[in-house]
Amino acid sequence: MIGRIAGILDHRGPDHVLIDVRGVGYIVHVSDRTLAQMPGLGEAVALYTELLVREDLLQLFGFPTLLEKEWHRLLMTVQGVGAKAALAILGTLGAEGVSRAIALGDVTAIKAAPGVGPKIAQRVVLELKAKAPGVMALGATLSAPATLPAGEAATPQRRRTARPAEPAAAETRAMHTADALSALINLGYGQGEAAQAVATVAAGSPEADTAALIRAALKLLAPKG
Repeated sequence: MIGRIAGILDHRGPDHVLIDVRGVGYIVHVSDRTLAQMPGLGEAVALYTELLVREDLLQLFGFPTLLEKEWHRLLMTVQGVGAKAALAILGTLGAEGVSRAIALGDVTAIKAAPGVGPKIAQRVVLELKAKAPGVMALGATLSAPATLPAGEAATPQRRRTARPAEPAAAETRAMHTADALSALINLGYGQGEAAQAVATVAAGSPEADTAALIRAALKLLAPKG
């Protein structure tokens, strides 16, 4: 199993990249979102990967974080969702967006992915809603970007490949979300209702920290009347 690819970006295609790893070129299929974050040709790059094995085909799919890789794996467990469709969903929403959409039962958001119809979108939400809280809880530990090859990060030209601002912000949001979810569960709330409350608050206030998420989620969970 090839779990990570780290090397030099040799080519960019419409839905894949070619990564040179010590003279061996690996074609890795990526989402539009991941492709847009790729560095320039000749620069260092690292991706977590999933190897899809069929009778007449071997394909590598690449992800910037283990969180996206985990969501890709879960999405493919849904009947009718193949590797390309799962990649399209992640490319449209990102890992955090997929988490929120499934936790909130937002079929429309899933349906926005190219090639995903309403029946498939509804199936994704129904089949994965119970699993979404568990993945959200792991968000803080799985959101770190894949590391660059040893020695490559020190090269000034290639240091840009880490793109620190966006991953750091996403990692921070995921950490706040996971911490808030854990706190609510420790307070005795069910995982499903806690995840839905946190996802609702996070969607409306993406810059909220852990404390703010907990306070707002508790208001949503408070008995009405």
